Amino acid sequence: MIDRTQLEDIFAFEQGEINNPNALLVRVDALLIEALSAYHDGDDPIMNDDDYDRLMRLAKHIESDHGLKSKAANQVGARSSKGFSKIRHARPMLSLANAFNEEDIADFDRYIRDFLSLPDAPLTYFAEPKIDGLSLSLRYESGELIYAATRGDGEEGEDVTHNAKTIADIPHKIATEIDVVEIRGEVYMERGAFADFNEVEKKAGRKIAANPRNAAAGSLRQIDPNVTAKRPLRFMAYAWGEMSSMPFVSQSDANLAFRDWGFQTDKLAKSCENITELSEHYQHILTHRSDIPYDIDGVVYKLDALDLQKRLGFRSTTPRWAIAHKLPSESAFTRLLAIDIQIGRTGALSPVARLDPVTVGGVVVSNATLHNADYILGFDSKGKPIRDGRDIRVGDLVEIYRAGDVIPKIKDVLIAERPENTVVFEFPNACPECGSPVVREEGEAVHRCTGGLVCPAQAVEGLKHFVSRDAFNIDGLGAKQIEYFYGLGWVKTPSDIFNLSIYRDKLENTEGFGKLSVQNLFASIDMVREVPLDRFLFSLGIRHVGAGTSRDLSLHLNSLDNFIKIIDGEDSQERLSNIDGVGPVVVKSLISTFQNPVQRKIIDDLIAQLQILDVEPLQSSGSVFEGKIVVFTGNLENMSRSEAKVRAEGLGAKVSSSVSSKTDFVVAGPGAGSKAKKALELGLIVLDEEKFNLVLDGQPFE
Repeated sequence: MIDRTQLEDIFAFEQGEINNPNALLVRVDALLIEALSAYHDGDDPIMNDDDYDRLMRLAKHIESDHGLKSKAANQVGARSSKGFSKIRHARPMLSLANAFNEEDIADFDRYIRDFLSLPDAPLTYFAEPKIDGLSLSLRYESGELIYAATRGDGEEGEDVTHNAKTIADIPHKIATEIDVVEIRGEVYMERGAFADFNEVEKKAGRKIAANPRNAAAGSLRQIDPNVTAKRPLRFMAYAWGEMSSMPFVSQSDANLAFRDWGFQTDKLAKSCENITELSEHYQHILTHRSDIPYDIDGVVYKLDALDLQKRLGFRSTTPRWAIAHKLPSESAFTRLLAIDIQIGRTGALSPVARLDPVTVGGVVVSNATLHNADYILGFDSKGKPIRDGRDIRVGDLVEIYRAGDVIPKIKDVLIAERPENTVVFEFPNACPECGSPVVREEGEAVHRCTGGLVCPAQAVEGLKHFVSRDAFNIDGLGAKQIEYFYGLGWVKTPSDIFNLSIYRDKLENTEGFGKLSVQNLFASIDMVREVPLDRFLFSLGIRHVGAGTSRDLSLHLNSLDNFIKIIDGEDSQERLSNIDGVGPVVVKSLISTFQNPVQRKIIDDLIAQLQILDVEPLQSSGSVFEGKIVVFTGNLENMSRSEAKVRAEGLGAKVSSSVSSKTDFVVAGPGAGSKAKKALELGLIVLDEEKFNLVLDGQPFE
């Protein structure tokens, strides 16, 4: 990475007076050209996108204000490497001008209107996500793929024809009467595939890629095409180069033609009638960025009509009729202010970074996960270095990134910016909540508090789990209410919830409550006194016993009496181990919980408050769902997701939360996101609610 101090020194000139613009431009150009080469040629970026964009804006500012010419600002890509033969593009592969806010988009629209003398005419734009991959040009003659070339410096690229032919998304023949067709698009790697790829590389002892773009670029530019063929590369078409005749009149028409020819195009591409619609589509993509299975760094806007594009023409390196509206960076630098330790319901100590608030991907971030003690010290769970072995200390300048909607993480530490008085973080050997000893079992990366229910943090988190949606799901009794009642001493164990009525008078006179809300709360508590065995087992929050395992236990044992007889029997370990889906780790956790006198009393007190319903064993339903893996996504209109899941399981289905090649059916309701998209990409059977209801009724859905 580029020295941060060097960058900040240059950025200091952004707002101030430039006394020696020529010398400053030389420095800026040198950094930009080095960054371009690392990005395009070495597939190993040395600076993030935000810093690159700031440097480029500064170069253009010096150009316009001081009559100088920036080499970097007028360069497209980088020279092609020496490992491949060269191909000269019939038409240059240009870059795009950038926009960073709505004011820039308004200026873009105004410029086009002024240029074309169309101040009030309706103008349609075509908007599509800008994939962060490697640009590729495919030349077809008489429908046959002749060659594939990378962008290179825009004029000349690398011949990667043999490698490109191994990518399934690139057809070797297209059905067209046009003599010469050049299709341009992006080679990329989806995030899920990238994670799997890096895991394979890591196990093989090879260098892992920093991001999907680097992995895709490195994979396409392998000397041996057989290596490329093993990599999970994709190709998305979005433009064209030389065409011996033009079969379309607009950008949107071209998009449809690409599909007809067998190419993948972006499903989020959309025609917009004005810049207001462009802004709305941009916000939609920004909101759903984490649902898109591949990395994007912006949204490209193109004037739709090709006759108007032709009139507008090109600048030296960019078209006048298109612009890339950049998305907010998903990484940023900030100071680590503190490292706090949180205690989970199973006693796990989770370190959390407290940060000087910073905006990352459009969201203000003040916390980030630090995983465990090894991660802080710069090692993975197997003792291998991460971040090149750099540890994380309070006071460090750290790079934060967000991956989807998960909690932000620390990507790297800038050692050059580390204050002199920092110290290595020491993980506590006593629980910060209850003072009990902290242990780390052999083979585990997590430290745990040994206090059990003596530990207030574990007790509160356990109670929160007990009332959670997939457990007892008590309306009006959420995490905040649990914390409040625990603090008052009213609810210390789950059975106390069913005795809360002794505090009715006090509760009705407590701020934030009232007679009606208290009445509704107790009605909700009474409604869950009858509970199926599987929900009861899951609600206990036993380590390693999730909803699926609870269901497997219940279907096999059917009743609480049967479960207790086995768990208290001398052969409990053997009999539990014979249950499908129940492994030795689960067996050990179940036995240790029920044979612990303190835990057992808490469970027995709870049982005394409830009627625990038997679970009938599944019988052959004859349904197409029987024995199949089903995933639900989106919202169903006529029933809740929980009810749908139970009804599907009643037909013998195994309900999963994630889509994979092993999935048999995906039930998609309104608002379905990435799971539905992935299902379509994998060619899975996707049912809407109407077809799902047909399956429930035992009728054919096709």
